[in-house]
Amino acid sequence: MGVEARYRMVALLPRLRAFALALSRSRTDADDLVQAACERALSSLSTYREGTNFDAWMMRILRNLWIDGYRRRKGEVLIDITDPVHDPVGQDGRVATEARMALNSVRQAIETLPEEQRAVLVLVCVDGLSYRDAAHVLDAPIGTVMSRLARARASLANALEGNAGLPLRPAGREAAR
Repeated sequence: MGVEARYRMVALLPRLRAFALALSRSRTDADDLVQAACERALSSLSTYREGTNFDAWMMRILRNLWIDGYRRRKGEVLIDITDPVHDPVGQDGRVATEARMALNSVRQAIETLPEEQRAVLVLVCVDGLSYRDAAHVLDAPIGTVMSRLARARASLANALEGNAGLPLRPAGREAAR
């Protein structure tokens, strides 16, 4: 599994970083968290059970590292150092600006969610993990994942209520994958 795991880990890096960014809210901390998770996984490959979801195993390592170390820094002030998005040539500036503003509103609303809701929202809605895999990553029952996701979606809908043009509620109830 050694070489194969390394290839799978490299392919998973963008998703790991997205999850780490959702947890840490800092690009620098997210990068450090991903690096630490990869180091931990490589040194712990013998604990991976063949036939289980490798992605969920990696996400769980990342989350556990976050809990172990990064949450202690709750009192620190976070500074948003995101790079501005440059408009591609020929793109309607008004449309791009409105899209950026809508995305920024959603990002800000997600950042106000409690960590448990933010984590499950990113794992299921952004990263596409099944409820079962998200439950494994979060070490929580599937019912807890579903209720946290429902609360996160409701909170986002309430936070975005005044922003016209944003989809506020899902079209239908998602099946428990």
